[in-house]
Amino acid sequence: MFPMKALIREIRDLLIRKKITIALAESCTGGLISYSLTSVSGSSGYFKLAVIAYSNKAKENILGIKRAILNEKGAVSGEVALNMAKAVKGLAKTDLGISITGIAGPTGGSKLKPVGSVYIAIAGSAKTKTWRFKFRGSREAIRKLATQKTLKLIKAWIA
Repeated sequence: MFPMKALIREIRDLLIRKKITIALAESCTGGLISYSLTSVSGSSGYFKLAVIAYSNKAKENILGIKRAILNEKGAVSGEVALNMAKAVKGLAKTDLGISITGIAGPTGGSKLKPVGSVYIAIAGSAKTKTWRFKFRGSREAIRKLATQKTLKLIKAWIA
């Protein structure tokens, strides 16, 4: 997975130079983003917490996502992604909260939310943003593509 090492080092250098701390809430990637960001020396200077909230119960009990939002919007939604990012930022008391939720497949998709649907959110102090993507490929490919996209969004956000 790691021809991404250069990108990860760039992110590390930016976060350290700008004194920005981060926390992650991952679902469909199961910790791949956290693994990536901590794969380089110096990550303890910016990386404070990661939560793998794979189930709705974990999203509700650990991150405090309201059951009504999960029931109304579904776990794979922009609203849930944004709430996850805000929640993990608050839990860790970091500058940024980053989250991802999606359907890696091969099952679990629907007409409205097909396999490969992924929402990524970043919550900062002054602004928040959510993105929606549709990745194609195997479960492993979708998880890798989602991780790579998240890393690129983090770099763009802090650059």
